[in-house]
Amino acid sequence: MRRADRLFRLVELLRSRSSCTGAWLADQLQVSLRTLYRDITDLSLSGVPIEGEAGVGYRLKHRIDIPPLTFDIDEIEALLVGTRMVQAWADPELERAALAAMAKIQNVLPEARRREASLARLFVPNYPRGRPPWLGQLRHAVRRRNIIQIDYQKEDGTPSQRELWPLGLFFWGHNWTLVGWCELRGDFRHFRVDRVQTVAVQPAIFPDQKGRRLSDFYDQLERKEGIRMRDNGMA
Repeated sequence: MRRADRLFRLVELLRSRSSCTGAWLADQLQVSLRTLYRDITDLSLSGVPIEGEAGVGYRLKHRIDIPPLTFDIDEIEALLVGTRMVQAWADPELERAALAAMAKIQNVLPEARRREASLARLFVPNYPRGRPPWLGQLRHAVRRRNIIQIDYQKEDGTPSQRELWPLGLFFWGHNWTLVGWCELRGDFRHFRVDRVQTVAVQPAIFPDQKGRRLSDFYDQLERKEGIRMRDNGMA
């Protein structure tokens, strides 16, 4: 990667999070910490508003807008795979949005990059049961923070009714899982979306309450299972 491209990528990474450790930035850029510190110093001297220190973390003091650069071929292939995964596994509304976004990206690519994209041999077959019927409805409920009521069938066939604060949808390869705060259990619970029998979205909006946030679920998962979700780009 050319240094100019690396510096641009560094700014993009800083824009993507509220704060970033030097180790994470160096890993993303595939450079040593010494090189990273030198790049941050050079960007700061050129006027990019970076604050932080080695061993603690870095962030932008305020948001800055920079003109986009063209995508390299690996980035294009990553976008293609993502779009094709959405086509195969997401709800129809999100599929249309992914295709529209990819069309916009292709329209601004140089001709050489468009040709390279057309030659990419990366495919995601459409799995017949990949789209649970409630996926779009649940996705909107998560975004709008609507309380929902579901009829659910457990793995052994036992029926269950729950009232939930829907917090996030997770894709595990062949299955989508809904994570939410369960009023019945008074704790976080997760439910396979393909086992949801009915969904009733309520007009009531659940509050942003400490102890019941998605970030609290991540903290609980880390304590119990040792799984660090934030390191995977989840926040």
